[in-house]
Amino acid sequence: MRKPSSRTRAALAVVAAAVLGLAGCDTAGGSSPAPQGTRARAAEPVWNRSPDSVAAVGDSITRGFDACTVLSDCPEVSWATGSDTEVDSLAVRLLGPAGAARRSWNYAVTGARMADLPEQMSQAAEHGPGLVTVMVGANDACRSSARAMTPVADFRADFEEALHTLRAASPKTQVYVASVPNLKRLWSEGRTSPLGKEVWKLGICPSMLSDADDLTSAAMLRRDRVQQRVVEYNEVLKEVCARDRRCRFDNNAVYDYRFGTGQLSRWDWFHPSKDGQARLAAIAYRTVTAADPVG
Repeated sequence: MRKPSSRTRAALAVVAAAVLGLAGCDTAGGSSPAPQGTRARAAEPVWNRSPDSVAAVGDSITRGFDACTVLSDCPEVSWATGSDTEVDSLAVRLLGPAGAARRSWNYAVTGARMADLPEQMSQAAEHGPGLVTVMVGANDACRSSARAMTPVADFRADFEEALHTLRAASPKTQVYVASVPNLKRLWSEGRTSPLGKEVWKLGICPSMLSDADDLTSAAMLRRDRVQQRVVEYNEVLKEVCARDRRCRFDNNAVYDYRFGTGQLSRWDWFHPSKDGQARLAAIAYRTVTAADPVG
């Protein structure tokens, strides 16, 4: 047989190398190792169910307002970062009492609306927290009248700005977003208390709670408008959060929670009592530690 030329031998060598490569085998018959740097890496989970620090932003609910004494913040019973053992806050559940004392921060402000969230988020981001909790929106609906409520478009723009502010400073911080509570249920539950109705006359959430015993069609229509706005706010929270892979919305768990008078402050029949704060903490913990997003 005629001896192959050098050009032919070179061509055969190329073909053989290609065949061996496609077969995934080396000359010893084992699996060919992947080139350095191309070996598949285990994907890092997007959501860490055990964040190492917690910062809270929002309004009076997260400050524990009227949960301990009248007309006063009581951050130690905050559902998000409080230290009270009866509440067992989210931070305590995640970090333990000592860890929560060292690695949790509460930047919520009584009376805050969504427009205030970007500044609060900027403060929280300075710590590079593992998790930021958000509960805000009730004050956007609780205005002097239904007409004075925050427009949905403004609510959305401010929430988007708040998340952008966080992402610019702390890209990997996770965000837990609580839904706005059911204000119409608050009216129906709280109005069973004569004292509660008297306190509401001082100007607590007039858009929903003024003239609590007025059941005329005009009054009911006003309350329905406020309730619909809360529903729209929650839809915004859900939609904006869904676009951020490190954000979890509670899927309306707070809104849907069927609280009673035992979960309301005895001073204003509006803010959560200590028991109400504990229920909020439990909802947040379930959402943050779930294997998959609530859906």
